Parts: sequence; structure tokens; C-alpha cells
Amino acid sequence: MQKAILSTKKLCKTFSIGGNQQHVLKNLDVQIAGGDFTVIMGSSGAGKSTLLYALSGMDKPTLGEIYFGDQEISKLSNDKLAVFRRNHCGFVFQQIYLMDNMSILDNIIASGLLVNKNHKAVVQRAKQLLLRLNLDETMWRKFPAQVSGGEAQRAAIVRALINNPEILFADEPTGALNSASGKAVLDTLTEVNEQGQSIVMVTHDLKSARRGNRIIYLRDGVICGECQLGKYVSGDKERHEKLNAFLNEMGW
Repeated sequence: MQKAILSTKKLCKTFSIGGNQQHVLKNLDVQIAGGDFTVIMGSSGAGKSTLLYALSGMDKPTLGEIYFGDQEISKLSNDKLAVFRRNHCGFVFQQIYLMDNMSILDNIIASGLLVNKNHKAVVQRAKQLLLRLNLDETMWRKFPAQVSGGEAQRAAIVRALINNPEILFADEPTGALNSASGKAVLDTLTEVNEQGQSIVMVTHDLKSARRGNRIIYLRDGVICGECQLGKYVSGDKERHEKLNAFLNEMGW
């Protein structure tokens, strides 16, 4: 197992709702190894997305510590957290969030220029990534509304990768897609993970979960169990059965 790229100590998150305290995350100790494809699962309200947002610096914990390597990020100011996310993290959401009035290529270039002011280098990397993720030149100048949901989501993955993030966070990335488009997106995530990209993904979808090599199961803000699946191989029945048995044990 590689060294942890991300870790937490006694991570807690509490929300105040109607004067009542809702403890969403409770004393979580989590380690995310470099190169892993970690999947966070659990029933609705278990704290999956809250954990993802805390790990990525999109939200601050109420208590506890979060480390990116040896750097504690949980105490950074909002401005410094924004810089941290821009330089180290990539994000893919269920809603694609591409700019409607910009072409696919320009959406990606705009994100790249936030970090790298060398326009020529950013354009070159954007085109290389688009081709690598099977988005050919016929799509580059189209607007998001002119391509399929799966193509738009793959473009969003390119945008998330443009700045060479150490870790890619994905929150239900196939949740709004049909089965064919969803598979294309999962194939893309699997491919970039096989090339060394660290991924943390929240999902409630079994097909998506099978792509991970490690499953973390949350219940009521607590980690109830973990499952190691190893490298993804398409059509691996043993993998499917192992994950099903684990989720049944967790009460999924």
C-alpha cells in the first residue's frame, strides 16, 4: 500500500438544524492511499457527500484534523483552501457544471489557465486529454448542450484533470446519465486510475462501486466496514460476489 495522500484524525461535522445539533460525521479516522480508487458508500443521510466535501477542502470540519500529505488543511483560511483545491484537487459532480456559453475546449482551457498562464501549454494539454478520453476534434468547438450527457461528463473529467491534480473527487458522477453514458464515464475513471490517478468517489450505484479497489461504508456518520477488491477486471464474477456479500453484511 502506498503512503497516504490524504488522512483524517477524529474528523467530526455537526450541523445546526432548527436549533438542534445534527452530528453527520463522528470521529472518523480515514486514510486515502496514493493511486487508490476509493469508493464511499452508505444509505441516504449516512454522511457520504459531507465526508467528500471535508476531505477535498470544500467544507471545514467542526472538529478533528485533515492532512494532505504532511500539511494540515483543516485549519487553512477559506482563501488558502481555494488555492489548495485549485492546485491539488479535481472535481466531478453529478451535475456537470460546464459553462453553457463556452465550447467544450474553452471550458477546459479556462480552468487550466487558473493555474498555468502558458496558454499554448494549456491548450496542448487540453487537446491531449480530450483525445485520450475519446473526445475527438469534432466535439471540441461544440457547446455542452450539443453533446450527449456522457460526452459532457467526460469533458468535465478532462476539466478536472487539466491541472494535474494529485487527487480526483467524484460525487455520483453517473447519477444523471443513462446506462451507456454511465459506463463510458466509469471506463474513463478506471482508465485514469490505472494510469496512477488517485480517486475518491461517492456513489450508491453498484456498477460504479465495482470500479473501486477499496470500499468504505458509512452508517450514521461512522465507518462500519471496509472492503478491498483489488484491481478492477471487467466481468470478474468473484469481485461482484465479494462486493455483494460485503454490502449485504453492512445492511445496504
